[in-house]
Amino acid sequence: MDAIELMINEHKNIKKMLRVIRSMCIKAVTDDEIDYNDFYSVIDFVRNYADKHHHAKEETILFKKMEQELDERIAKGPIAAMFVEHDQGRLYMSNLEAALKKFNSGDKDSKVDIIANSICYTDLLNRHIDKEDTAIYSFAKRALSKEALEEVEKRCKEVEVSAEGENRQEKYLSLIEKFESKYL
Repeated sequence: MDAIELMINEHKNIKKMLRVIRSMCIKAVTDDEIDYNDFYSVIDFVRNYADKHHHAKEETILFKKMEQELDERIAKGPIAAMFVEHDQGRLYMSNLEAALKKFNSGDKDSKVDIIANSICYTDLLNRHIDKEDTAIYSFAKRALSKEALEEVEKRCKEVEVSAEGENRQEKYLSLIEKFESKYL
């Protein structure tokens, strides 16, 4: 298993969901038929697949190893920026959840907040993923020692095995397929 290639493949899955989210927002704007409760499934996907599964590997394994082994400027520059963007994404999901609750309580104006936070999240993550795929990951492959990369591999494999035991990948890949059929 190549942990960095695995993370790039996870990015592809996340980008599929980002296309779905954008399509859901377009349907909401044009008043097409949409089940707003599907946004709760989006939040679940983001929190448990994109964040708990994928970002956790980056933050606790790859980025941590880069901070330990590479120049301090990497930790305080590009890696710190990735952490900030992860936190921004979490904020958009919290705001989306609050807007959904208000919308479901009858505040129809919250539809704007549902759309705004969803679109802000998709824009942030699309740019964020591009930076990781083209700069951060390739830099890690070049700059980390063979031993550091082996440790990243080992620890990522442990995360994958644990997630497989919980059927996490299967659950969220199935959700992507379901929503692609429904919204794209």
